[in-house]
Amino acid sequence: MKRIIWGILVILVFGSACAQKVVKPELTKTKEISDAERMAWWEEARFGMFIHWGIYTVPAGFYKGEAQTNSAEWIMNKGKIPISEYEQFAKEFNPTKFNAKEFVALAKQAGMKYMVITAKHHDGFSMFDSKATDYNIVDATPFKRDVLKELAKECQEQGIKFGFYYSQAQDWHHPGGLGNTWDKDLKRVSSDEYVYEKALPEVKQLLTEYGPIAIFWWDTPRAMTKSVVDSLHHITTALQPRIITNDRLGDDYPGDHKTFERNGPRYQPEAKYWELCKPISGSWGYRSDDNDFNSVETLIHNLIDQSSKGGNFLLNVSPTREGTLRTEATDRLKAMGAWMDKNSEAIYGTQASPTSSEPNWGKITMKTVDNKGLLYLHVFDWKDGASLPIRLKNNVEACYLLTDKSRTFKTNAFEDGIQVKLTGEAPDSVASVIVLKLKEMPNALPQKALGQDESGVAILPAVRAQYENLQGPGALYNDHLDCVGSWDSETARVYWAFEIKKPGNFNMVAGYSGDKDTEITVLFNGVSKNVKIPASGDNPKRFKTVDLGNFKVDKAGKYELSLMPVAGKWNMINLKEVKIQPIKN
Repeated sequence: MKRIIWGILVILVFGSACAQKVVKPELTKTKEISDAERMAWWEEARFGMFIHWGIYTVPAGFYKGEAQTNSAEWIMNKGKIPISEYEQFAKEFNPTKFNAKEFVALAKQAGMKYMVITAKHHDGFSMFDSKATDYNIVDATPFKRDVLKELAKECQEQGIKFGFYYSQAQDWHHPGGLGNTWDKDLKRVSSDEYVYEKALPEVKQLLTEYGPIAIFWWDTPRAMTKSVVDSLHHITTALQPRIITNDRLGDDYPGDHKTFERNGPRYQPEAKYWELCKPISGSWGYRSDDNDFNSVETLIHNLIDQSSKGGNFLLNVSPTREGTLRTEATDRLKAMGAWMDKNSEAIYGTQASPTSSEPNWGKITMKTVDNKGLLYLHVFDWKDGASLPIRLKNNVEACYLLTDKSRTFKTNAFEDGIQVKLTGEAPDSVASVIVLKLKEMPNALPQKALGQDESGVAILPAVRAQYENLQGPGALYNDHLDCVGSWDSETARVYWAFEIKKPGNFNMVAGYSGDKDTEITVLFNGVSKNVKIPASGDNPKRFKTVDLGNFKVDKAGKYELSLMPVAGKWNMINLKEVKIQPIKN
């Protein structure tokens, strides 16, 4: 009944779904808010908590006694579970041990400054008291409580920014939602009808009944009509002008920041604002067989690494069907908090490292104080008597341990930069932080730019690649094979930014390995081409080459080459490099 009533209200308020457009609501004019103003707290925060939670915690990764592939929240899809059967999990979902106050306090103890929770994932179940559907935590479960309202209240009281994840295109429960290809009893309607009947009113409710919402985190953009995506975009920014959104609403909606999933960028991205989201264990949602927890050392290094490149770290936790976290998760969060208690100055409000080269001893974050550089040297590999090379041509004012200013370190200037000499034992087994105070702003020694050599050839190696949405446990730069490894995600993009000094006509060739035929889209200088890539064989170490086509460059400048999978024709490959060579007349 709720769906019918709310659907009528939506049509009356927002316009006819058949017309495929929304009448924008009249709003009181407010002062224009700049991007810098909106993003200021987010850039300061650096560290947040992601929460994947839903009725998929009932089967917890198993269907009919068999473990299903992928993360827990994908079980309906992977198990091809009919809607009528999947709905029964709601009747068993009763997280009576959930305590919003304790949950938010744990995030705060870990040093996290914001929280994002799944309001609705792809399975279509709403984790709040939705007015658009009875398929929600209040109406469909014995729990009868709105956990999002409880968390929103606690976040406000404890000073944590609060936001929602929302799967706007995929909805395996609604007949107009995308993604359900297995339930033959589903009587299809248009995706526009789904948006107007469910997604749009739910988004409006989340933005009007839960207080100030800092973040709206869209997920998995799919082919939707521009009018409905426009509607979702407009209502979000209109109802909460200070809200921050990510880049997953649609292809033409970049949002406020780029999203990296599971694996962070090896080099500082071109984007000003970006975020890595990563689960604390193997699965986003709770699986009973998921014991693949990241170590405390790995998680702290992840946080430092993202900060050193000017990005944020959104660490996901997965509550159980009872509403609690496993001790493996809580112990890790508390350990991160203990490190942050001593070293948060080197994380909060920091900028990316001023040096483009990655040190082999750890990472660098920095702040600007009184027009001088204040560097934080996060030392992972501490050895008594060793020297830390830093590629800066600067004068040093002071060098001391962050947690003990009386413990100082000797510095020397050389042609290739500054060296800091370590003495004694490491004060922290995970990451010890040394403060390097400069007398002026950092003057970084240049790194060799990515681009053409004297003959006009440009080699774009895997180690210098950037990427978006590259998922999977092995999908990252592979040191052993020197490649972008295990690229199996259809939604990923691998790209390079580089310089062309000698324009002309060029041929591109890629080095790769893969055991199945695949197809890729090459986008360069406004030209897009689909290229078929034949299987190279079973041996991933045996790389072959494939011609990516010819391209023309009329003038010198900075360019970007993107490689993207062709949906439905993609199979996993390892990418070694792309060679761009002039075509001789």
